[in-house]
Amino acid sequence: MRVSAVVPVLDEEPTLDELHRRLSAVLAAAPGGHEIVFVNDGSRDGSLARMQGIAARDPRVVVVDLRRHAGKTRALAAGFAEARGEILVTLDSDLQDVPEEIPKLLARIDAGADFVTGRKQSRRDPWTRRLASRVFNGIVSLLAGMRVRDVNSGLKAMRREVADELPLHGELHRFLPVFAGAKGFRVEEVDVAHEPRRHGRSRYGWSRYAAGFFDSATVLLLTRFGTRPLHFFGCFGLLVASVGAAVLAYLAAGWLFGQWIGGRPLLLFGVLAVLLGIQCVFFGLLAELVVVAHGRDERAGVRQVFRRE
Repeated sequence: MRVSAVVPVLDEEPTLDELHRRLSAVLAAAPGGHEIVFVNDGSRDGSLARMQGIAARDPRVVVVDLRRHAGKTRALAAGFAEARGEILVTLDSDLQDVPEEIPKLLARIDAGADFVTGRKQSRRDPWTRRLASRVFNGIVSLLAGMRVRDVNSGLKAMRREVADELPLHGELHRFLPVFAGAKGFRVEEVDVAHEPRRHGRSRYGWSRYAAGFFDSATVLLLTRFGTRPLHFFGCFGLLVASVGAAVLAYLAAGWLFGQWIGGRPLLLFGVLAVLLGIQCVFFGLLAELVVVAHGRDERAGVRQVFRRE
């Protein structure tokens, strides 16, 4: 099995037959065999029955039914666990991701890329969502230290070994290109077409963007400080503690010259800043202990070993 297409589904019954037809036609042209893994993420319409009907007609279709709505990240994790392909392709089930663009991604994989993500051209979404996406992509690129122009694209392709090393929890599915790049895999972007939503409604709201702020902080910690958390907490702690120490030194100098400092709010600020800085350093040390205790895989990041016999 060369290619497995993993498709999370949440209340998208009207699009499934067309998606299956177009996706099957595209993958049939790819050598090595293929399968389509539909993951039912707690749909409340007739999506599950429709997928089961498709699987009854097509033996290359697998249906994974989650007990409840778990989110796209968990749905992808379940689909990856059941997929048997050497290359995993993901796309949304609402037909905004164009199945006919998949060969572009597979071609880049064949050319040596480990992870390929689509960059939507002429995006068919409201201008408010396009603007928010631009800002979000800029923030993620800044925090992660690598340029990703469309981090939230649903159309992706990756080698099996890449998927096995990616963190799939919470709402981190949109950051998979960033995590792949941080682990040393070769990540590329390919321009792909984008279609307007024809059925149902978009599930992206302002709450999703608010959650993205906290997810971005998670990305910063996991990609840049995942193996050295003391550098993150320690630098911040030393900075805050230094400010507090400078404030206390200023007050101490005034006290030596007869100034009354007992009732000054600046004294409370200085003490709290020093305590907060010490706590941050302490948290960093605890995090370092957790990382060391968790151990490390000595073969992590090894692509291939050449040895002359």
